[in-house]
Amino acid sequence: MCMPMTGRRMTSLLAYVTTAATGASLLTGCGVLPGATGGSREPVTVMTWAPEQTRATNMPGMPAMAQTYARWVNSQGGIDGHELRVLTCNEQNTATGAAACARRAVQENAVAVVGSYSQNGRAFMAPLEAAGIPYIGGYGIAEEEFNNPLSYPVNGGVASLVAGHGMQLADSCDKVSLVRPDTLAGDRLPELLNSGLRKASHRGAVDIPAVEDAAEYTQQADRARNRAGDEKGCVTAVLGERTQTFFDSFRRLPKPTEEKQDRDPVRISSVLGSVGQPVIDRTGGAHSPFEGAFVTGWYPEASDKSWDPMRKVIRAHAFADNRVDPADPGVQTTWIAYTVLKEVIEGIDQDSITAERITHALTQGERIDTGGLTPALRWRFEDLLGAPGFPRIVNHEVTFQVVRQGQLVAQRPGFVDVGETVLSAP
Repeated sequence: MCMPMTGRRMTSLLAYVTTAATGASLLTGCGVLPGATGGSREPVTVMTWAPEQTRATNMPGMPAMAQTYARWVNSQGGIDGHELRVLTCNEQNTATGAAACARRAVQENAVAVVGSYSQNGRAFMAPLEAAGIPYIGGYGIAEEEFNNPLSYPVNGGVASLVAGHGMQLADSCDKVSLVRPDTLAGDRLPELLNSGLRKASHRGAVDIPAVEDAAEYTQQADRARNRAGDEKGCVTAVLGERTQTFFDSFRRLPKPTEEKQDRDPVRISSVLGSVGQPVIDRTGGAHSPFEGAFVTGWYPEASDKSWDPMRKVIRAHAFADNRVDPADPGVQTTWIAYTVLKEVIEGIDQDSITAERITHALTQGERIDTGGLTPALRWRFEDLLGAPGFPRIVNHEVTFQVVRQGQLVAQRPGFVDVGETVLSAP
């Protein structure tokens, strides 16, 4: 039964509602926000960062998806009664930018950094670790995401993708050329790819380093094609956003001579994040240079029904923001990371959510169900893969996909476990 509210009780309630993001217009019945658990729980502040408008890889969909998620969950009364406040930051693809974003997260009392992208792990993890702030579901590009005790990755990172890609190529390619960034992170890729190739007794790939933000890659494309050969040869590029630039240079190379035209053409391939459905669509769909390409991903293909809940949220709350593409792996990773955050906060079930409580719950908690988008996730010591350089991998499964008629589709159903392959990489 609703009791009339007067005096101090009414004043307190109205003060709370005024500060809530969902607005005083949602006040109903006994003065409770719809979907909330009582109106007394503190807001939860988190941060999502990613590089935007830079010359190298950009991931604007990740902070945009975080904001979309916040609008959705707050329209439902928050997470377990807590209003979700999302801060965003442009990481700028620089160590300085990453450190600045991390310091801002500390200053703004964020309890977690969620679903973010940065190659500059050393720059951002130090401030977060000093403040005890967990890093949930980063994109998987920085080594520190897989060796820092405050990082909780939701995928196996580039390590799992590239090792799995070697397994995917082993049965179809006699020779493989790998074009990869000439960076510290890129230096690990050849051995990871070779660890997968060697599962099928393959002799390994030709390593071709390249400048990450070059305007064209004609020299590297020509070398890659020549070393792969024309018969059952494969050229794979893992250059992030510049992968499209590389394959444009590759496409412009002179055609094989007539004597060689009866042979199988060189196949191209890559991994999710370097090639994805948005890139295929932009470059011609079924007429794209990526038609027929092999692609290794972390998650089910974008058309899989497991993504339906995310698509529904995007349709209702992204407000035509074209940065939020449901086929973008950055958007997908952010959705999964916020799914983890939501389940953790609901499991804590306290009026106040702190970074320490989230960290404890992640380390000691139950398995988190992501609705079939990943295996069940848990970060206890016994759940960690323990691979050299990547000890905190808990999800070491990937998917094998191929581009057919302009669409990324499953080459084989289900997930492929690449844990042993990652473990075998030097």
